[in-house]
Amino acid sequence: MGNIVLTGMMGTGKTAVGRYLAEQFKVPFYDLDELIEQESGLNIPTIFREQGETVFRTLEREVVSRLCELQGCIIATGGGTIVNPANLRRLQKHGEILCLTAAPERILERVEGMEHRPLLWHADKLGQIREVMQGRAAVYAQVGEAIDTTDLSVEEVAARVLARINIHEVLKG
Repeated sequence: MGNIVLTGMMGTGKTAVGRYLAEQFKVPFYDLDELIEQESGLNIPTIFREQGETVFRTLEREVVSRLCELQGCIIATGGGTIVNPANLRRLQKHGEILCLTAAPERILERVEGMEHRPLLWHADKLGQIREVMQGRAAVYAQVGEAIDTTDLSVEEVAARVLARINIHEVLKG
């Protein structure tokens, strides 16, 4: 028995697809960023601004460790979670990881106006998205071929996730 973990850049649909699948299969859903905010009592932009990315990544590692103790759930990670090799190993050991991706332009459309996202604190938002995607490409590739969500609905992405894995086998053992 394990978990299903959705990873990838912001704006690729990890949370929406994760919630949808959890509802469909009546299993718990956890959004890593939401848990960090709940447990720290601070929103992510505040953590980044006041305490820095290092503190955020420490909190993230702690939450990943606790989530990996659970079984039979769906987890949406933050975009940079699996850049940390320890997080990637833990998540792989305790579940099936799928990476979602989308065209940078579509990501920007989806997250436009969400100034609470630290990656968007740059004048050239599209350039920043491209740069981060390029920097993370090798890590994301470690979890297999990504599911491109650019022109897909939540239901269509969920269907592609289900085409890749046997959800009952992963979640129910």
